[in-house]
Formats: sequence, C-alpha cells, structure tokens
Amino acid sequence: MAPETGTKNSILTADAAHRKIRRMAFEIAENNAAEPGLVVIGIEGNGQAVAALLVGELSKILSLPVRLATIRINKKEPLNATLEGAGDVSGKAVIVVDDVSNTGRTLLYALKPLLSGQPRSIQTLVLVERSHKQFAVQPDYVGLSISTTLQEHITVETRGGAITGAWLH
Repeated sequence: MAPETGTKNSILTADAAHRKIRRMAFEIAENNAAEPGLVVIGIEGNGQAVAALLVGELSKILSLPVRLATIRINKKEPLNATLEGAGDVSGKAVIVVDDVSNTGRTLLYALKPLLSGQPRSIQTLVLVERSHKQFAVQPDYVGLSISTTLQEHITVETRGGAITGAWLH
C-alpha cells in the first residue's frame, strides 16, 4: 500500500528485509534450540507475509518442526481476535509476528487468543519497530528499529507473499 499523498522514503529494500528476516531466524533458532517445535503465528495481512518468510528461513536452519498459523484481528472489535491453524499450543514455544510495531496495541490484542492455550512461551517479532509505545509490549526480535515523529507512518509493501520494501511517509 503506497501512501496517497506526500513523499515516501525507503527504509528497507527487499534484499535488506530478507537479510533482517534471516538474521532474526538465526536468533530464534539460537534462543529456542531446546524446544521440541515452534508455532509461528502471523498477524493477518503483512504479518502473515513476514511470518511465512520467517518459517522458510527457520526450516533451512532448524531440524525441529515449525508450524505456521494466523491471528485475525478485527480493528473494530480487537478483543475478539481469532487464532487459525495453530492447533494445540499448550506447552509450545509461540512466536507472534507482525510487520510494523507502532504503539504495541496490535501485538497486545494478538496475545489474547493464545493465553487460554497455555503456551510454554510467547515471543514477538516485528520487521520494523517504531519508538512510540503506548502499550507494554516490547518485541523480542526486531529487524529494524527506527525513531519517527508521531505524524510519520511506516508501510511495509508486499507482492505475492514477498516483501518489496518498507517506506517512511
């Protein structure tokens, strides 16, 4: 999604985004080597695209099973977030993935459907993190941390499941 007006400045190219996802995959592998398996859950939209790319990288470096799932969040009723394709998360290491962390609100609401499943651990990953937290959710894995003004926005663009870039506008 490109902004309709104003200028946009590239903050991540497709290659840089891929390198950051690969680096985060190595961090996850290192921090979860003793786990019997991982459940990677992308937040519907670009979070799903980042999660799918992450699972692809994890499958190259880990011998343990990695499952991909989705969290759907209705912005009008965020407390009714739903989890799809995760199966039983009880006792499992779970990684919740989104493209951009602005206030922490989306990641916070994404955690709700996981709590009743009693996972062993919940970790969070974002490709781009802004420094304007309103909610106490600090990502465990960050591709790029950037300071912005409250008026600026960050957009991660995807095409066919591939990240084409990230933009500040």
